[in-house]
Amino acid sequence: MSKKFRPVIAGLCAFTTLIWIAASAGAQTQEIKPKPPMYSYIANWQVPRANWGDVSGAMAPVKAVLDKAMSDGTIVGYGNDTNLVHQPDAETHDMWWSSMSMAGIIKTLDQIHASAIDTSNATLNNSKHWDEIYVSRYYNWKSGSYKGGYVHVSVYKFKADAPDDGLDNLAQHLMVPILEKALSGGTIVEYEIDTMAIHTSAPDTFAVVYVTPTPEGIDTVQGAVMDAVKAHPLAIDAFGAMTEDSGHRDELEKGDGIFK
Repeated sequence: MSKKFRPVIAGLCAFTTLIWIAASAGAQTQEIKPKPPMYSYIANWQVPRANWGDVSGAMAPVKAVLDKAMSDGTIVGYGNDTNLVHQPDAETHDMWWSSMSMAGIIKTLDQIHASAIDTSNATLNNSKHWDEIYVSRYYNWKSGSYKGGYVHVSVYKFKADAPDDGLDNLAQHLMVPILEKALSGGTIVEYEIDTMAIHTSAPDTFAVVYVTPTPEGIDTVQGAVMDAVKAHPLAIDAFGAMTEDSGHRDELEKGDGIFK
């Protein structure tokens, strides 16, 4: 077979596999469709280790702005995280908020800037900082707050020949059913499948994020993934046909948050 056509055949096989999985599970699962876009702003800091104890106090004043934005409906959730698996030149801490519109993200950012809170703390000012904005059309959560939750992030990159609807297929037929079951069972309290709304890094990547209140929840979700692979052995081939192994990265964080 010509090398030129191998990616095409692989892509067609992947799509066929997803359709087969959907058909075999169709009687047991509710149809999954993309939701209205939810945007998330993430402010990242690489704080020197000697200053880690100061971060909580440095971020606390912003909470009043976020509480107000939450109460008036500008945002639907917010929180902060500490990275548990440290990498060179990667974030150690972050603060985030989510809104059902880009306008809500920007208005909240403007309110934080207007308060001058974000420029008044030496710990954050003297740390390396960068921001990211994501959008998700596959997400869900349980209303309320969580403290000390574990945030698991898996980042993947699509192959150049992946179909345009690759994320929809993977989300609807593979990822969302697993995450919805974990949410309904109380294993996780929130999930989202994100792509970049403002491309500050390479396109064609997506992130699968979930929050579990206990360390055991991570094992439970990973076990559910393995069970799904065993039940549908061609599913992993479909996923692999669309994504690059070299583009995969994971993050594990611990933090507090609240959702409306």
